[in-house]
Amino acid sequence: MTETLLHIITRDDWNRFRPLGAVAPDSLGTQGFVHLSTPHQVHLPADRLYSGRTDLLLLHVDATRLVDPLRFEPGVPEDPESMRFPHLYGPLPVDAVVEVTPYLPGPDGRFAPLDRERPDAVGPED
Repeated sequence: MTETLLHIITRDDWNRFRPLGAVAPDSLGTQGFVHLSTPHQVHLPADRLYSGRTDLLLLHVDATRLVDPLRFEPGVPEDPESMRFPHLYGPLPVDAVVEVTPYLPGPDGRFAPLDRERPDAVGPED
């Protein structure tokens, strides 16, 4: 069974990209890929980039529905031994998103890793 991958996105960006059929964040143009995470590592970029934000969603992505290349690469390119993160080398198709969940920080502003399915999921069209 393939593990679900996750993409962190603001609610506004999801509402903007969803009707277009694909998520194409700035990183696709500047770095050439869409940043993804596994459930146990998603809190790391969330804490680094979005600490304390309450407008975030997690797009749960079925990797078998991706068309463009998916590569697990070092999170710190200069350090080949660093934790590997999934990078999608093309836009993220909306039809690969199987679930959308709010991603809220704890009282300290930090995010938790996902170790289990979230009961507060909303459908991709919500």
